[in-house]
Amino acid sequence: MNNIADLSAAIAQTGVSGDDYVRQRTLKASIGCAGVGLHSGHKIRITLHPAPVNHGIVFRRTDLDDQPLFPARYDGVIDTRLCTCLGDASRGIKIGTIEHLMAALAGSRIDNVLIDIDADEVPVMDGSSAPFNFLIDCVGIEEQNAPRQVIEVLKAVEVEYNGCTARVEPAHGFEIDFEIDFASKAIANQRMNVKFDDGVFVADIARARTFGFLHEVEAMRSAGLARGGSLDNAVVLSGDEVMNEEGLRYEDEFVRHKILDALGDLYTAGLQLQGKVTAYKSGHHVNNLLLQALLADESAYQVVPMPKSALHGASAPVLATA
Repeated sequence: MNNIADLSAAIAQTGVSGDDYVRQRTLKASIGCAGVGLHSGHKIRITLHPAPVNHGIVFRRTDLDDQPLFPARYDGVIDTRLCTCLGDASRGIKIGTIEHLMAALAGSRIDNVLIDIDADEVPVMDGSSAPFNFLIDCVGIEEQNAPRQVIEVLKAVEVEYNGCTARVEPAHGFEIDFEIDFASKAIANQRMNVKFDDGVFVADIARARTFGFLHEVEAMRSAGLARGGSLDNAVVLSGDEVMNEEGLRYEDEFVRHKILDALGDLYTAGLQLQGKVTAYKSGHHVNNLLLQALLADESAYQVVPMPKSALHGASAPVLATA
């Protein structure tokens, strides 16, 4: 099962229903927002629409004549250097910085949504997932009449790239154990483990902002990037000092944001993972490599309905049922 079509077929063939399983979820109604692109600096608008069962998370470029669709899937990722970027390399079309929105959807257990976007990157907002979670809370969540599917990890899979590692192994629910190590004393070594079936995403992860060093920001701007980056949408460090006047939202905000990024990146599997992810200094590229390795090995996973026993709490309330 190495591609999107195979995975979608597996979902449709299960035919599972009943009260023992978690249902798929979408939004109760459409809702949108506008913000600045981190790299372009341009104003960008996105609109999230409800979508039917087994639709998945799909982006639509409304600024292009043919309004192409881009499923948020690991094998549709074309660039991971500065963010996770979907697109069609042959046409030079992309949608970048999807990970914060993807994390919000994953943390709220949203399975099906169509996302209209009028530019080539998702607006950075405040650098976290919190604004997107606010949109979800405003419009409400609707349960759908079909079981939610998850990718159950059956055996350990590990990848390594330039000293960065990521591993996934069998577990009852879904959790991420993440460690980072920076020379800057403002970050240093941080480690955190999050079990997402504990309902901690909105409270403990969603508000963690993206971060970078001043010299990196200056270099990117010289290259025509990060034109929309500012202290309003990122934690910026100069050496060992945090430049943001208000300081950090959490003492260990840096590792929390790396977990946020990983959650969003891993949701491009097309379904939530059921397993434990352990990462050391991982980033967008290694996160994508992990999904490639896992989903290339049919003996390493299976698609199964998600039992209610795997929840132990929810990341967002159900405000409507259909």
